[in-house]
Amino acid sequence: MSTNPQRPLPLPASAIPDGCLPWDGEQTRRWTQALPPRWVPVRLDMSVLVAVSLAGFFGSGALALYTDVSPWAAAVVALHAIWLAVRPEIVRVSVPVLLFLVPVQQPLPWAVAVPALAVLLLVWAVAMLRLVARGRQRAAALAAAGGVTAVLPDEGKTFRRGKLLAWFGLAVTVAGAAWAVTFGLGEGHVLPASGLYVIGLGLTAVLSGLLGRRRAAVLRGAPAPVLRVLVRENAEVDAEVYAADDLGALRPLFTVSVSELEDEGEPFFEEADDEDFDEEAAEAEMREVLDRIDDEEPGPLREAVLYGTPYDGAEILLVSADEEPGEPPLFERSQGPVRPLSDRFGQSRVVGEKRAGTRKAAYQELGRLAAEAAAELVPGAVRRWRAGRLDRLIALVVVLWFVPIALDESGWFWRYVLVGSVALGGALMLPGRLAWTVTADSEGLWFNGLLRIHHIAWDDIRVVRCKGTELKIDSRRSGFPTWTMYGIRWPKLELRRGWIHPYERTAAEITAMWQDPALRPTATATGRERGRPLWPLALALAVVFAAALVLLP
Repeated sequence: MSTNPQRPLPLPASAIPDGCLPWDGEQTRRWTQALPPRWVPVRLDMSVLVAVSLAGFFGSGALALYTDVSPWAAAVVALHAIWLAVRPEIVRVSVPVLLFLVPVQQPLPWAVAVPALAVLLLVWAVAMLRLVARGRQRAAALAAAGGVTAVLPDEGKTFRRGKLLAWFGLAVTVAGAAWAVTFGLGEGHVLPASGLYVIGLGLTAVLSGLLGRRRAAVLRGAPAPVLRVLVRENAEVDAEVYAADDLGALRPLFTVSVSELEDEGEPFFEEADDEDFDEEAAEAEMREVLDRIDDEEPGPLREAVLYGTPYDGAEILLVSADEEPGEPPLFERSQGPVRPLSDRFGQSRVVGEKRAGTRKAAYQELGRLAAEAAAELVPGAVRRWRAGRLDRLIALVVVLWFVPIALDESGWFWRYVLVGSVALGGALMLPGRLAWTVTADSEGLWFNGLLRIHHIAWDDIRVVRCKGTELKIDSRRSGFPTWTMYGIRWPKLELRRGWIHPYERTAAEITAMWQDPALRPTATATGRERGRPLWPLALALAVVFAAALVLLP
């Protein structure tokens, strides 16, 4: 987002349907006013959705254990959290059915029934607010289009919408069924409830894939409303749509995941030995996308034509100007639902960008100081960077914070399932924080991983960056797992005291060696200097955590 007006990349007149109207600020305000209240969950980040799914998995078991409801009822109640976020259409039907079936099948004590009834009714009311708002959004968008429609320019193109999600959902459903069958389906069992919850997640994914495919098929089955808009690719590589006169990109209306249309019969992945496959061009394009994600910078603003009626959950098609001058327009179909953005989102983004600009300037100055220090490197011996006191302090604080929470509750499910799962994850993650090493020699960089040592040749390095609290090193080769470490920073204090953060120094020194071969070590690291896998430390931590769970009261 920029507060300075910019000239969007123009779309050829031949790509604009006759009579197509611009979706201007006045019309888009009517559309945004039709959105549900801002506290209604319309758009959640993927990390939040994953957290909600995990909470539902553990919550289904807890419901079956502490309320003595049947496994299927516990699973369905827990599923409402994820349904409210991604499929409110299900909530509209599921809550009335659940309120009828559960009391008939298994009468509940008032202490359980009243809170459950209140929560389910609240979830149903929120879902209905969102569904009713969709109708208002559709009406506002249709009014803005002025009755102008056009046939979608996707004739002869492959239609894959929803297939991948449906197959993924089937796989999750099978896994959940195997879990449920393995542990039995008896009343009051915790593990069957968790298995049924996983089945529900899988079926939700299948339904989402089929529903998205049906909506996309309806869109391409008849002439669709068209609107002229502005669009750009955001830092998450989703399309961000703006009003046609929002030249400053101040108020994004919605985001949607899109992909370019492909010709029928074209394989999902191009083979490297195909005659028309340009490996260098594909690699350059991939590097450009990855660099944009790394820099968290949006793409240029472009003119576009939107086919379809935009509303929460809709499917659309975009015809937009290419980012490269002289190239034909891009034809992109939605690969996910439209997700509207509230007014508060735009306002918070402006404030956030101002604060981020201040932090970025401070970090750039610290990076400059680190680069000046790195320029004095002397080539020769193998160089090594490793975890320091700050990394170990962070790990210790996390463990000390978690211990009282882990020991606060009683019950085998809390201690051995919930806490045990978190402890196992900690045993796998903490070694990387406590004992990471990066070694530079004449052949490149060496990293000690959990199971083996990873290597990047100097010519294969794609990015070395310390951005804020993140230290990141990545390779051009897909087989290398991105190496990332996070720390704690106080940029103002660092500038005032003239301190160079260890991550900043590490990134500056590695960058200097990468860009200037004369500064690289001339020696080759021995096996010991390259580091050792971290699995022995992970195993030791797992044993310690398991002993603590078993022995501590």
